[in-house]
Amino acid sequence: MKPVFLFLAMAIAGCASDIPRPIREAPAESASHTQALMNPEQYHGVAVRWGGVIATVENRQAETWIEIVERPLDADGQPRATDKSAGRFLARVQGFLDPAIFAAKRLVTVAGSLEDNHTRNIGEHPYTYPVVHVEHIYLWPIPPKAAHYYRSPYWYDPWYPWGWGYPYPHRRVH
Repeated sequence: MKPVFLFLAMAIAGCASDIPRPIREAPAESASHTQALMNPEQYHGVAVRWGGVIATVENRQAETWIEIVERPLDADGQPRATDKSAGRFLARVQGFLDPAIFAAKRLVTVAGSLEDNHTRNIGEHPYTYPVVHVEHIYLWPIPPKAAHYYRSPYWYDPWYPWGWGYPYPHRRVH
């Protein structure tokens, strides 16, 4: 009986995720990016879970402001690989975040509450941002690069297009 219990405990522990619960699970009642822009007073203090691609990171005296290009999130809270975006938002995080780690083009998801909108310039264009006071932040890992397999032009394979024959060093055998 003990080995079965130990196996189940290890299996459950193996399924545990390092992604914080507020990042994995969307709040019951939330506001969209568009709603926060149109009615900032109505949605002030509302819990949100938003994510996207980091555009810039600005460290201030006691906090860090991250400008994020919003993207739709999947079920686990990870920003999807799409060009669709509702716009940009600012994430206000207490403390210092290293801009070399929280670098431009990295995927990030934040959970927190909405504050008043903030206007800044993008180039010479004034832009209004919804601001999220961040309680939880998750920087998504960089996906590993796909391995490129080189096929030597000096190897001859008489069964080339069909893949039959003996395994040669220049191709994978499944």
